Amino acid sequence: MTKPRILFMGTPAFALPALRLLHEQSCSIAGVVTQPDRPKGRGLKEVAPPIKILAQELGLPVFQPDKVKDPSFMELLTKLNPEMIVLVAFGQILPKAIIDYPPLKCLNIHPSLLPKYRGAAPLNWQIIHGETKTGVSIMIMDEGMDSGDILLQEETPLGVNETFGELHDRLAELGAKLIIKTIEQIFDGTIKRKPQDASGVTFAPLLKKETGKINWNNKASDIVNLIRGLSPTPAAYTSLDGLSLKIFTAVAQPGKVDLQPGTIDTANAAGLPVAASDGYVIIKDVQLAGKKRMLIDDFLRGHQLKPETVLS
Repeated sequence: MTKPRILFMGTPAFALPALRLLHEQSCSIAGVVTQPDRPKGRGLKEVAPPIKILAQELGLPVFQPDKVKDPSFMELLTKLNPEMIVLVAFGQILPKAIIDYPPLKCLNIHPSLLPKYRGAAPLNWQIIHGETKTGVSIMIMDEGMDSGDILLQEETPLGVNETFGELHDRLAELGAKLIIKTIEQIFDGTIKRKPQDASGVTFAPLLKKETGKINWNNKASDIVNLIRGLSPTPAAYTSLDGLSLKIFTAVAQPGKVDLQPGTIDTANAAGLPVAASDGYVIIKDVQLAGKKRMLIDDFLRGHQLKPETVLS
């Protein structure tokens, strides 16, 4: 495989497999650009982004500009002189000058079947909306939001019980393999650009705190999709006796229900049933505010919930 001089831009764990595989393929990586270290946790200690940690382990030069649109970053880009930029969940919008700089373009790994689910949280929203298939798209970046021409796509089924965390890890690996395949096809001349179909565009906006609030008046399957789409983080939640209760794992049990939505029924071997509009949500895995995450059986041993308790 012909190996272009690549500038890698990425920040979170989703970008790790791509950087690792590019390095394993002995690609020429001019540098790794990631977000600055940020304060996290109760002590607000500065924490390095996952990509920085991996890049340092691999012996690659790391750059952490506050803003890539600053002139100083363009000076750095000119000095590094990459032939291609590979971007994976970087976290800043690139100006046109950067997008247009490399002769072999700026390529982006996006975890959806574009033009569906453009935006910041495609993995979450695909599960929340109950999609049964998903995939990865490699596109040429332009100034729009995930609107550039598609080079390659790979489709994969979305499991009925698959969570955000599981899909995140699976599509990160799939995206890494697909970017290698894309680079190979660019150099052997078989790659074809495909404009996105504007009529099929949907969006996946940033998650908000209220996104995770469970509405027990919804269908059981919709509630379970919300739980799956936000598990393990930021997690769907409800209120129990005035405290936030995060729910990580649940299954839908459609059927006749005579209870008010949100009402707890008697726990059984399957879990803790909670009434929805068209059946029950069987809760299996929770975390009460200030406590650790635990299986529902363990939780119920320490919390004697009366049937007829209503979650809100």
